[in-house]
Amino acid sequence: MRNPTSEGILNLDKPRGPTSHDVVDRVRTLTGIRRVGHAGTLDPLATGVLLICIGRATRVAEYLMGGQKVYRARLRLGISTDTYDAEGQVTAEAPVEVNRTQVEAALARFRGRIPQVPPIYSALKRRGTPLYRLARQGVDVEKLVPEARQVEIFRLELTGWEPPECTLELTCSPGTYVRSLAHDLGQALGCGAHLSGLIRLASGAFRVEDAVALDAFAQAAAEGRWQDLLHPIDAALARFSALHVDADAARRLCSGQAVVRLSHESASDGVELARAYGPDGTFLAVVGYDPAAEAWQPRKVFCSPERFV
Repeated sequence: MRNPTSEGILNLDKPRGPTSHDVVDRVRTLTGIRRVGHAGTLDPLATGVLLICIGRATRVAEYLMGGQKVYRARLRLGISTDTYDAEGQVTAEAPVEVNRTQVEAALARFRGRIPQVPPIYSALKRRGTPLYRLARQGVDVEKLVPEARQVEIFRLELTGWEPPECTLELTCSPGTYVRSLAHDLGQALGCGAHLSGLIRLASGAFRVEDAVALDAFAQAAAEGRWQDLLHPIDAALARFSALHVDADAARRLCSGQAVVRLSHESASDGVELARAYGPDGTFLAVVGYDPAAEAWQPRKVFCSPERFV
């Protein structure tokens, strides 16, 4: 994990309570660096993997957000809320008259590629304003309902049954709202449900077992060693192929110029993006393949061409 520079990716184990933005502000304060962002929001209720991008690592946040997510979710059956989680106002209550077999059967309809309506109380924006803020300002809720969008749930299992609560584990595409899943499952069961707890177990290749607690990061910052806890920027690109180029090609890429076919490693296998490295192993850029020109075009450059003069 060691990264001696003051930029990189922090795999943080978010505590319950603060918002993702609160955590970003805390990291800014601890490091003294203003250019900090996160790659994938976690609600205040949720804990687990929150990827914090520091310095130029903010430029690869989009690639981190594109990875699959793994969650462990706790659901309370029989109670529905307006936010679809335990922090909202109760909107309906019903007796829980379903058994484990019925719950497992109901889960089948939520596996695979499905349409999902995000919660009204979410960070999605309407004309630049988050929906949750509009809802709390008293805007007519019926006018705020977002459109359904396609998400994919690759794995969904019932791992705990303690009625009226149950535990689910799932692997899903980015953009999936586990709160909506809890609400929709409750509707399918006829008793309602809301999310009472959520842990993000993994985001892409980053896992909660390897995450750093916020208090531990604060201690490392106080001791002047927080940089040691960062992953390098190219860790965000682990799922992309690696291209290794000579000094001349490295200089061209770092100058924003295209590089023609790079042997069998080019894009004959359909690869669209790759991470490029110089002859000394330095990470250079995110590159994209242009089939018309049969060349790699730099998309985001992270190294100066002067290094290879």
